[in-house]
Amino acid sequence: MQTATKKETALGIRQMAMIGVMTAVTCIAAPFSIPIPVSPVPLSLTTFILYLSVYILGTRNAFISYVIYLLLGLVGLPVFSGFSGGFAKLAGPTGGYLIGFLFMIPLTGILFEKTGKSFWKQFGAMVLGTLVCYLFGTVWLCLQLNLDFIGGLGVGVIPYLPGDTAKIILAALIGPVIVKSLKRAE
Repeated sequence: MQTATKKETALGIRQMAMIGVMTAVTCIAAPFSIPIPVSPVPLSLTTFILYLSVYILGTRNAFISYVIYLLLGLVGLPVFSGFSGGFAKLAGPTGGYLIGFLFMIPLTGILFEKTGKSFWKQFGAMVLGTLVCYLFGTVWLCLQLNLDFIGGLGVGVIPYLPGDTAKIILAALIGPVIVKSLKRAE
């Protein structure tokens, strides 16, 4: 049986600082949202920030950053969309998306690591991650609003496809640039 070295398991000071910075960026950007009339789910930059987190931090640390953000919101800090916080947000119509992010981040990160650095492979990884998040969000939204799955897609997915596609493209374009800049700064 092999044991992991300290370097493989422990977070270094730089990693902890980067996790803190990305958590702060998420806490600052995610509350800014635009309500749309056809859905209780607002437009926000959360998915965009989370994809950048995967680029910048890697899978494990992006997941840690998101969990910290989620916990900050659950204890009541107004870091969720619309400057809201508390457990009621998780129990409400958008809670499935907040849970879906817990699966989106590792899936996207693992696919990044396994498929390589080409734009299209990373684009595909983010699309698959988004689909998983949509699945959680749509099922939860259907339960909350007493909708069938098709109705849930109409309210919780279809209006967001153009914006999420734009966020994925933008993340795939600037994520690698940010990573290169950070590596040069090391």
